[in-house]
Amino acid sequence: MRLQEDEELIRMLQATGRGDRRAFKAVYDRTSPLLFGIVLRILRNRATAEEVLQDAYLRIWRGAASFSAGTGSPLGWMAAIARNRAIDVARQRREVLVEPDEDGRDWLESIPDPRSDGAGFVALRQLGHCLGLLEDSHRRCVLLAYYEGYSREELAVRFDRPVNTIKTWLHRGLAALRHCMDGAGP
Repeated sequence: MRLQEDEELIRMLQATGRGDRRAFKAVYDRTSPLLFGIVLRILRNRATAEEVLQDAYLRIWRGAASFSAGTGSPLGWMAAIARNRAIDVARQRREVLVEPDEDGRDWLESIPDPRSDGAGFVALRQLGHCLGLLEDSHRRCVLLAYYEGYSREELAVRFDRPVNTIKTWLHRGLAALRHCMDGAGP
């Protein structure tokens, strides 16, 4: 199934590279929810994410003729364009979305490159999309707790909320992620 989807997307990109606007619309319709999820996850601002997504698709339009199936999956190629553009914008605007860890590591560097692992990225793409659908407070809590290792108590201090509220946010956030990841949709 995935191979057929990749082949179809490759054909649409080739047609886009020849200037076929219908093919480009089909590419956009098929891939924009995923790419928007990736960009929104990085930028955490819907308006900025929408602008970056437009810019990413402009780059996809311009670069479609140069896409080669030998470089990886077409979706991975497009996701890398969107991811890299979002990271560039976040750095330009110096938006601090999640503070660096104790080692001073740039959290933007920890966002995996979609081209690095084909099979693993499928689940990662879905997770990125699903994270983008969560309420901001729930998403930040989930990421800080399960990616950065914050305790419930530390999150309560950080968000100035009772520990029980944090537990509720985490529970609801994880439930929504599970529901989305199981393919039931948002």
